[in-house]
Amino acid sequence: MVTLKTKLVFGGFMAMVLFCLMYSCASDDGGLPDPVTTENDTNDDPVDDGPSIIGFLACDGGQAGSYPCNGIDLMSQIPLEIFTALRGNDSWGWVDSTTGREYALMGLNNGTAFVDITSPSNPVYLGKLPSATSSSNWRDIKTYNNHAFIVAEAEGHGMQVFDLTRLRDVTTAPETFTADAVLGEFGSAHNIVINEDSGYAYIVGASSFEGGPLFVNIQDPINPVVEGGYADGNYTHDAQVVTYNGPDTEHLGKEIFIGSNEDQIVIVDISDKANPIALASSEYSNVGYTHQGWFTEDQRYFLLGDELDEIQIGNRSRTIVFDFSDLDAPVVHTTYLGPTFAIDHNGYVQNNDFYLANYTAGMRLIDISDIAATNLTEVAFFDTYPDNDDTSFNGVWSVYPYLPSGNVIVSDITGGLFIVARQ
Repeated sequence: MVTLKTKLVFGGFMAMVLFCLMYSCASDDGGLPDPVTTENDTNDDPVDDGPSIIGFLACDGGQAGSYPCNGIDLMSQIPLEIFTALRGNDSWGWVDSTTGREYALMGLNNGTAFVDITSPSNPVYLGKLPSATSSSNWRDIKTYNNHAFIVAEAEGHGMQVFDLTRLRDVTTAPETFTADAVLGEFGSAHNIVINEDSGYAYIVGASSFEGGPLFVNIQDPINPVVEGGYADGNYTHDAQVVTYNGPDTEHLGKEIFIGSNEDQIVIVDISDKANPIALASSEYSNVGYTHQGWFTEDQRYFLLGDELDEIQIGNRSRTIVFDFSDLDAPVVHTTYLGPTFAIDHNGYVQNNDFYLANYTAGMRLIDISDIAATNLTEVAFFDTYPDNDDTSFNGVWSVYPYLPSGNVIVSDITGGLFIVARQ
């Protein structure tokens, strides 16, 4: 029998392996980003100028300034130095329903940055919510009911809650913010998932429930309440939770959890928080590390990324497509291989487009309109890491394609925040 202690030790070992792969344990420079120069510098001395925001650059002839591209323009880029951070990680977005303004939320090693991107080529850095405890290269953010919910792999961190409507009143930017609430019933966590339909957050990768999801009622955002969890699927690295409206009529209206659990996908009915029901688990060939996945709009197909298969097996960027027509018996539908050997990370579906954070290969845009016939086709990309497309943990961490404007938020580990748009 594998104990929780064994899993946590193994998880810590894997975290150290991934950390060394991502950030080079032998580095003696503290992981500091290279000095930034921009197309908009007017002074010949970039050191004296310091970092600055890059404005609009059209993708022309396969380049937007120094960035390789196809069919996607750069609206702006904010380097990490402006955020006084060493590393970037996750990102999310928020739209103020009262003002219509759009915001980027970017995870940093030492906190969370909030940026007004309503004018995407003239972004305004409004301020930072510092980490609840120590710094961490893993931070994750989601939103619900005008609040941001933030976890990190930092000891004792818990879940920070931040009222996003406070961004309306910033007069002297950038400000240093404080949290409106902190849920302290767990410490470190890898990720947070929110089902906005139900008003529940799911904390994953924490020490509770074998690393499986912790159920948190956030219907009153600044008074979150833990309502149990699910341990039978073991450690969950990332997940999606939906109120199911797909082709499997047996489960219509149920709250369904799809966990990316290191070496398999697990599907669980969590409608009754006191009595979660396991529906299925599904493996696939050549598993490296089952990382993250997302439903198609009709909730028939699930696009899964495996984070370590490119390193361990040597294939090109791989997305495994599952057919979830029967939630009790998922099957692999097809496999998509990208044009490079870069590692895939987080991917999100918007209509018939799959936006993939592809580390050194940047953000890739894949047409999935003919997914039923197993046809997935890359139609555009923006490469925030022009050095190479190697199989390494550099470049894009995450993307957010759900803003009404059509602008896409891209977070880069060392390049900072990018706002891009299709031509």
